[in-house]
Amino acid sequence: MRKNRLILLLVALALVAAACGGSETSDPETVTPEETTETTVATTEAPEEEPMALPGEGVSVTMGRADWSTGYFQAAVYEQLLEELGYEVSDPADLELGPSLAYLSMAQGDFDFWVNSWYPGHSSWWEPELPDGTKVGDNLEIVGEEMMAGGLQGYLMTKTFADEYGITHLDQLESDPAILAAFDAADPVPGNGKADIYGCQESWTCDNIITEQIAVSGWENVQQTIAGYDAMVAEAIAKANSGEPMVIYTWTPSAYITELRPGDNVVWLAVEDVIDGSNVSGQDGGEAYSQLPGTANIGADQCPAAATGECQLGWVAADIQVTANKEFLEANPAAKELLAQVQLPIIDVSLANVAQSNGADSNEAIQGLAADWIADNRATVDTWLQAAMAAG
Repeated sequence: MRKNRLILLLVALALVAAACGGSETSDPETVTPEETTETTVATTEAPEEEPMALPGEGVSVTMGRADWSTGYFQAAVYEQLLEELGYEVSDPADLELGPSLAYLSMAQGDFDFWVNSWYPGHSSWWEPELPDGTKVGDNLEIVGEEMMAGGLQGYLMTKTFADEYGITHLDQLESDPAILAAFDAADPVPGNGKADIYGCQESWTCDNIITEQIAVSGWENVQQTIAGYDAMVAEAIAKANSGEPMVIYTWTPSAYITELRPGDNVVWLAVEDVIDGSNVSGQDGGEAYSQLPGTANIGADQCPAAATGECQLGWVAADIQVTANKEFLEANPAAKELLAQVQLPIIDVSLANVAQSNGADSNEAIQGLAADWIADNRATVDTWLQAAMAAG
């Protein structure tokens, strides 16, 4: 259906071009009936013009997606748009992986692209060396501006606990013994003398950045719980709703913010020191973890630190972008142009994530959400497709 729609669009454009092309005026001549008949016959017998071929016809594309559910919708949108150009695209659900493996696999040509890069955090995965002596990043290219500064990130704390103890900064878990004791009594590892905060899933890169934050801040009594994120966020939501103390790292766009609601059951916490790329923790690629300037324009009702200064979350708002294998892009200019054209509104992605959290979480349902979004934005989508056709 999508391919047929694009073919009809191309045929219409070809007809417009043909109508505008014959603008020269011929000398008036007398035309005999015989000539008219011959012309009519010739016109009648002329074969119908074939529709323009789609640039992706006969080309298979292998697509991956990240192993966090808030990126599934975007992947489905890009998949369907490429199919409208005639490409045969693999289901991204068939190749789900974390950043550490994704960039390596893309660089080696195991798959062609994904739409789930978070920069600058993921820049560290460009540094490893491949067997041929090149770096991973030598074989990759960032394409387009999918959601620039779209990934707001930071630490959320149960609001009632923050209000009771006057907490504005995560550092207070380290510096105030009374706060630490009260928090430790109900955290994931109670009674160990540490403030155990819900961090990030292993290999997502945010886990490495939180490790660097702890080192930069010199926290000895704060440590990160690394586990499956959905399980951690479920515990965090339950604690926030019951008034129990907890801290969790999270991000937008996502449906998590509809359950962990800044200013309602949680607040954003600031940090005193922002990671600057000095790699205090000594992690591979840690020089790429800088989060400067690390501030966000959030009011004091949601970020209490803003009442007396800036809301210094300690995280830069990430650019969510497409990363692709260079050879794939060079061989497929139409696909490259499409990837360069697409921009997704953060609110639309967030609404799709909410729909997922409300039950539209099967692959079929997510594909349906993507198809609906494309239909609702058909005029814009068609300009992207036209640009891609022109490039191909």
